[in-house]
Amino acid sequence: MQGRLCYTGSMSLKEAVLQFLEYCELDKNLSQKSIRMYGYYLNFFQDWMTKNFGNDAENVSKVNDQHVRKFRLYLSQQYYNPFKGPLKRQSQNYFLIAIRSMLRYLLKEEVPVLSPDKIELGKTRDREIKFLSPEDLKRLFDAVNFKRLSGLRDRAILEVLFSTGLRVSELANLNRDQINLDRGEFGVIGKGGKARVVFLSKNAVDWLGRYLQKRQDDCPAVFVRYRGKKPNQPEEKRLSPRQIQRLVEKYRRKAGITVKITPHVLRHSFATDLLMHGADLRSVQEMLGHKNIATTQIYTHVTNPRLREIHEKYHSGNK
Repeated sequence: MQGRLCYTGSMSLKEAVLQFLEYCELDKNLSQKSIRMYGYYLNFFQDWMTKNFGNDAENVSKVNDQHVRKFRLYLSQQYYNPFKGPLKRQSQNYFLIAIRSMLRYLLKEEVPVLSPDKIELGKTRDREIKFLSPEDLKRLFDAVNFKRLSGLRDRAILEVLFSTGLRVSELANLNRDQINLDRGEFGVIGKGGKARVVFLSKNAVDWLGRYLQKRQDDCPAVFVRYRGKKPNQPEEKRLSPRQIQRLVEKYRRKAGITVKITPHVLRHSFATDLLMHGADLRSVQEMLGHKNIATTQIYTHVTNPRLREIHEKYHSGNK
């Protein structure tokens, strides 16, 4: 374990950010992606503090709730990303979550700083959940021409996404030696290093098996590319998350589905399908790899069959 910070009465915000990121890597064992995101949010805040309150940024103990409030106003009213435009409320909250996490760490290390409890997150609207109906799923799957090996791969990708609810990064990182087609299951390491078991439907086992049986390469990846620059190493054949996203979009257009979909929409469709057919929320939480059940509860307002039953039974228009 890392020892206590050597606090001498004055630590700059820049030093505090660096210490926190080291803690995330060494003690919390967060993924490099998570550390990069924390670094982005906190360095952005530190740069903003230096630009607007230079002296106060030289001592993290001087950062107060008014600084944070003005930072929130800046994110909400003034900041404009040249590629994505104004920040959505949820994106603004990511900055605040990072600041709170750092302050919590500093307090634990006995550095006198603003209480993280004084930083409230902005209220967000309920997330709109996009998911595909059984009819749209069939159209999407049927849009694939599987006479070629690349078509078998694409059908297998769509079936596995819908069968397992994998995140696109988890799917891209799959290796052949992870898959047990006989048992129809395999383990993955998800966000925050959280391990879980996912299950393949009979359809997914069938299509994935047909695809893997036709493979004649030695690349360890489950899903590989067949176009583009010739790879120098087998690992370079692995499909990237972005390539998988483009693949889903290709079949969405081919199937004539008007709503834009992504691999994450198939993850939503997986969860929605389970809940609509009677699965309990805790089980779906485990299969999705959600740390908090509140994250899984976003699906309940679209999957509660009891609400329809009540409407049909009591609404006068149904009499």
